[in-house]
Amino acid sequence: MFRLADYLDNSAEVWLTTGDEENLLDEQQEQEFQPDEETPEAPLTVEVDPAVTYQEIEGFGMAVTGSSAYLINNVLTPSQKDDLLDDIFTDDGISLNFIRHSIGASDYSVDENGDPLSYSYSDAAEGSTDYNLDNFSIEPDREVWSLLDEIQDKNDDTFILGSPWSAPPWMKEEYTFNGSFLDYTDPEIYETYAQYFVKYIQAYEEEGVEIDAITVQNEPEYTSDEYPTMSMNGIEQRTFIKEQLGPAFEENNIDTEIIAFDHNWDTGLDYANAVLGDEQANEYTDGTAFHCYGGEPEAMTDVHEAYPNKNMYVTECSGGSWNTDFGENLSWNMTNMLIGGTRNYAESILFWNLALDPSDGPQNGGCPDCRGVVTIDPETGDVTENVEYYTLGHASKFVETGAVRIDSTHYEDSIETVAFENPDGSKVLIAANLSADEEEFKVKEGDESFMYSLPSESAVTFTW
Repeated sequence: MFRLADYLDNSAEVWLTTGDEENLLDEQQEQEFQPDEETPEAPLTVEVDPAVTYQEIEGFGMAVTGSSAYLINNVLTPSQKDDLLDDIFTDDGISLNFIRHSIGASDYSVDENGDPLSYSYSDAAEGSTDYNLDNFSIEPDREVWSLLDEIQDKNDDTFILGSPWSAPPWMKEEYTFNGSFLDYTDPEIYETYAQYFVKYIQAYEEEGVEIDAITVQNEPEYTSDEYPTMSMNGIEQRTFIKEQLGPAFEENNIDTEIIAFDHNWDTGLDYANAVLGDEQANEYTDGTAFHCYGGEPEAMTDVHEAYPNKNMYVTECSGGSWNTDFGENLSWNMTNMLIGGTRNYAESILFWNLALDPSDGPQNGGCPDCRGVVTIDPETGDVTENVEYYTLGHASKFVETGAVRIDSTHYEDSIETVAFENPDGSKVLIAANLSADEEEFKVKEGDESFMYSLPSESAVTFTW
């Protein structure tokens, strides 16, 4: 991570990515601050004001799915793997520090051969049960937790978030990974499921991986018969948190945060009201997590205004082969995820799979054309950084954990911005040009400023 306070001269470093891919998070000539009265007038002025502060930032990242772990552990040579982990998670690259993984199987879970695999940590044959969790084992996750352990060796500040796609099938109303819901007619199911989370956290800790937070259910308002899913409405989640999960964590001295929802922006407020509107559930719940596939990031501000003491996370978004235009994707990611997410109180921004192959797999029945943050060629081990890599890097390379978002002038559909102050006092300004033309603008802090021209469909990070 850059320690920007080491640079005490009166200049800003500049890092640029352009829609034509001529620049990909490339360092440019520094811009010199000068007295504002000496800077030419500009049609747009972006003023950064550290006196106005918002949320604290936890970090930026993506998911280490079973598919990603399989490719990284089995396709890459030790040298290639080491280079990739350095590039993703250390100061030599973009310093990502926030990782999500699935508790049990997801739509990107595979076996040791890369073939689709659905599993839980407490599997039992149809017609059987495992209320004592005698069958409990995280062994099917070995590829994942072993990789997470290696990543934490690279970056010991990594934040780990676990999310289940499905409870064990024997706990559900219908015996299946793909769909259905917890059997609400049996109270012992809920008690056992709370202990399932406890044992998962303890088992991962035994393997050297600390779980910092969990969401109770991935995409609880959607089910599919094609891959592991489970429905859980807001009232059910509220009851589970306050009556079983929260007390179970308390009893077992588990300080892992509990995060609600983990689904799309458009229904987040209603779901947050169901969970956080209950005093007991609110006490156990750290905040709310969101995905990008429906609605707008402004929905998070609605939740923040209703529950200002709770945290906000963007935990999933994926690009894919439905749009391969680099500039269009960069602009969308900037305005909706990196800038839009953080300007609407998110303290984390996460994309979906860390790594997939050129066929957008291997998969376990889910999205057939989702793109990884990087693509790994299984024939050669060559790694291609995709637009999501550069989107994240514009923040993660410069914005430290514990940074605070500060005020910056924002021109919607033109020069969109977000700014941060790091714990060492250094500043970071990220700007994206959403207009069809190159835009010239002034960057101003206090009584000093400089001019900059940003091409269309491009993004820039300034640090000083």
